[in-house]
Amino acid sequence: MKDIKFLEIRHLRGPNIWTYRPVIEAIVDIGELEDFPSNTLPGFVDRLKEFLPSLIEHRCSYGERGGFLRRLEEGTWPGHILEHVSLELQNLAGMPGGFGKARQTSIRGVYKVVIRAWHEEVTRACLEAGRELVMAAIEDTPFDVATTVERLHDMADRKLLGPSTGCIVEAATSKERRIPAIRMLSTGNLVQLGYGVRSRRIWTAETDRTSAIAETISRDKDLTKFLLQSCGLPIPEGRLVVDADDAWEAAEEIGLPVVVKPRDGNHGRGVSTNLTSRQDVEAAYQLALDEAGEVIVERFILGNEHRLLVVGGKLVAAARGEEACVTGDGESTITKLIDDQLNSDPRRGTTENCPLNLILLEDDPAVRLELERQGFHADSIAPDGQKILIQRNGNVALDVTDLVHPSVAAVASLAARIVGLDIAGVDLVCEDISRPLDEQRGAIVEVNAGPGLLMHLKHANGGPRPVGRAIVEHLFPNGDDGRIPVVGVTGSYGKTMVCRLIARLLTLSGKHTGLACSDGLFLDRRLVDKGDCAKWEAATRILMNRSIEAAIFENGSDAILGEGLAYDRCQVGVITNVDVEHHTGRFYIETPEQVYNVLRTQIDLVLPKGAAVLNAKEPMLVEMSSLCDGEVIYFALDPELPAITAHRAQGKRAVIVRDGRVLLASGKDEVSLAKLKDIPLTEGGDAKPQVENVLAAVAAAWALGISTDVMRTGIETFFVE
Repeated sequence: MKDIKFLEIRHLRGPNIWTYRPVIEAIVDIGELEDFPSNTLPGFVDRLKEFLPSLIEHRCSYGERGGFLRRLEEGTWPGHILEHVSLELQNLAGMPGGFGKARQTSIRGVYKVVIRAWHEEVTRACLEAGRELVMAAIEDTPFDVATTVERLHDMADRKLLGPSTGCIVEAATSKERRIPAIRMLSTGNLVQLGYGVRSRRIWTAETDRTSAIAETISRDKDLTKFLLQSCGLPIPEGRLVVDADDAWEAAEEIGLPVVVKPRDGNHGRGVSTNLTSRQDVEAAYQLALDEAGEVIVERFILGNEHRLLVVGGKLVAAARGEEACVTGDGESTITKLIDDQLNSDPRRGTTENCPLNLILLEDDPAVRLELERQGFHADSIAPDGQKILIQRNGNVALDVTDLVHPSVAAVASLAARIVGLDIAGVDLVCEDISRPLDEQRGAIVEVNAGPGLLMHLKHANGGPRPVGRAIVEHLFPNGDDGRIPVVGVTGSYGKTMVCRLIARLLTLSGKHTGLACSDGLFLDRRLVDKGDCAKWEAATRILMNRSIEAAIFENGSDAILGEGLAYDRCQVGVITNVDVEHHTGRFYIETPEQVYNVLRTQIDLVLPKGAAVLNAKEPMLVEMSSLCDGEVIYFALDPELPAITAHRAQGKRAVIVRDGRVLLASGKDEVSLAKLKDIPLTEGGDAKPQVENVLAAVAAAWALGISTDVMRTGIETFFVE
């Protein structure tokens, strides 16, 4: 029988042999289908195009629209087809773009299919659904694409970062900033930007600078008003009320019309505006009471509601609200008019990616109250041509950033500072945002912590505002990249010893150092976890430790192939040596070329201002040196190796041994660091592998800027414990 089987599916959670990004790698057995490329399967190509018309956008092989379809018609194999179908399902589920590869292994009919993993569970689901779709096209059986995409889209909405967090992470990890990001929960929006002691944390639009006190103040609308008023900012007159009768009494004191809202609330829930009668005020009081335990009545401010986003004391975006109305046709109920005229807006929906909520009468008493005030209910037939107000607020959708008067921006900034928020959504009401508030009796009505950013990313006029970029600049000013020195060590032998030596030298230099290696997880010299910790999880623990100032990671080829690396880039990448047989026989790695591709992963991650430390006696590593974005520092027992000689002739650095001494060579210059007889690990220079380990560690320390005195002391006092 023709079938596609998954032999293995693994999640490579960081940089890997395929790409810098996380991927799902599936080992796929296509069995008999190896003998049946796509152009030999009757009707297959047409059925696949009918299932997924959008495959025409895939530019595979030919670099042009329709390129993949051309490959289908010419003949390609199910592994390749599965890659593209899975990627397209991810695209339709709201995860556009992405990396994909399909490569045959040494076993006939067995392929590695690799696709970009936005989230492990979601991508696995897309891969499995992709297999089912391809098999349906092969077997000429039905496949419900719409239901599948809806299921995958729903999963993506639940599992992926929300839009506010996502836009901040996207700005941080952009080519312009290259700040690393670690998602700290498999679901939810807690993200760490940067590594170790230089990291910052965000949760949607709240940061580790957002004060808990300030957030509490912002939720207490009465206290917020008191603080703003005490500093001379315009607010609507009002007070707390204890019951419906008191609410009407307050309305009479203030003067109609009024607003009734919860004392402790957010996002406009339970707020009723422009109330002019006792019946409306009392009904609004109950609505607000259902949202919170206490209720405020305040003066109604004439004008439109505006949301001003303040980040680090600066206005970065502003949006104006619009009323939601429908127009009667003499035939349709209010409910149908809402569905046809308002809920059909693509900006409305139930997920975080929708800046406007669906209006559902059965779930929204505020809307029902607004209709009742106009003499309507859900099943009323609206007269032809009559405009009916559905919502007064909660529909901030028009960008007005460029219209904000400087004095209004200053007022919003001051309001955020008074409350104590580093990121604030300041709600104010005025008729014209381009004029000072005191000219039009405008006022601030709320100051919100953790403001949603989506309204500034998806509005009705113009493109998105760079709000994520503003928050990143607030957290990482002046080009700060949030990085600590990270050293990655791979190779065939000696990795653990080299890691421990480098960690020793970094600790002696005064840095609080984390080390994850085969001997365990160390914080400075303290062993925290015993056993093999040369793994993704242990490395991530170190990067998330906000006291760590430098980190060293051992990366065996199995870790690179089975998990991916925990860090996105490194300051120093070390490859100790190469024994091809040490790396073959697992993960379908069989040839020297494949081993080369595994080990180069470490060198690909070296930052432009970093360094690769390579063993000059290994031809494979000398060839690999050209891949490094940064500097290359060779090490070798033989100072006359051609690679060393040519390297030094270009004025570059190397660590060598001559006359029983470890030398730091830079161009023609040589500086003696230590005698081999004074380095216990080398057994007077007789333990050649240990001498190479010392040279590799010294080269890494030199690249990190550690002083010669510290290096000398470190290697002369290092003992294997």
